[in-house]
Amino acid sequence: MPITRFAPSPTGLLHIGHALSALFARAEAGPGGRFLLRLEDIDRTRCRPEFAVAIEQDLAWLGLDWARPVRVQSAHFAEYAGVLEGLRARGLVYPCFCTRSAAITEAAGAPHGLGPIYPGTCRHLSDALRADRIAAGVPHALRLDLARAQAETGPLAWRDLDRGLIVAAPERLGDVVLARKDSPTSYHLSVTWDDALQGVDLVTRGEDLFEATHLHRLLQALLGLPVPVWRHHRLLLDANGKRFAKRDKAPTLRAMRAAGQTPAEIRALAGF
Repeated sequence: MPITRFAPSPTGLLHIGHALSALFARAEAGPGGRFLLRLEDIDRTRCRPEFAVAIEQDLAWLGLDWARPVRVQSAHFAEYAGVLEGLRARGLVYPCFCTRSAAITEAAGAPHGLGPIYPGTCRHLSDALRADRIAAGVPHALRLDLARAQAETGPLAWRDLDRGLIVAAPERLGDVVLARKDSPTSYHLSVTWDDALQGVDLVTRGEDLFEATHLHRLLQALLGLPVPVWRHHRLLLDANGKRFAKRDKAPTLRAMRAAGQTPAEIRALAGF
């Protein structure tokens, strides 16, 4: 039976969009499957323990239960560092000294998946120059060398339960960041590793992360990980046609509960 997961970041309270995602993952696991909760708290500047507690409370209020223990990503930074070191030893990552704003400015207008594609400014720096900058303490990120990675894996594909077999095209995301000084792992690296480690064989998430799947399939091949299937659910939109998001102060489940709405009403609003 399927193993699915709901993996929110504790950077705020859950909203109706999160409810949809959690309920969808639980439904896809089915009555005989396994449903996991994972807290993706790698952003140490925004994640808060109180939000982690609230996530579990809100999910329980919705009537959801999940397998224990809950995997908390911040407890496994050393593990992700080991994975990253393996990629570095194979020449598949390189240090990038560009600021985030500079990388975005240089890539303006480039086709992209989740954001502007990095133009490769630091990809061809000499080893000596890289070593000098690192020794001087120049802040840097670690990026995946996409061309080398694709040369190693060859063509890949992945299967979405609604769209069928899809040829992987990770070049749509480019040389993505796999770690920064302020975050020793990235969403892409940690989610790919954790899904395999936890035996997740059906990855459910919103359509907004469809493009990321191309890259995750590449990382699975590089790391020798099993390949799950995916299903990307619809997004809930507000009255203006914009998806609900924390940054836009989407109504939280706490607020809806305080206003008198029941778990059954929340489930109905989410389509369950």
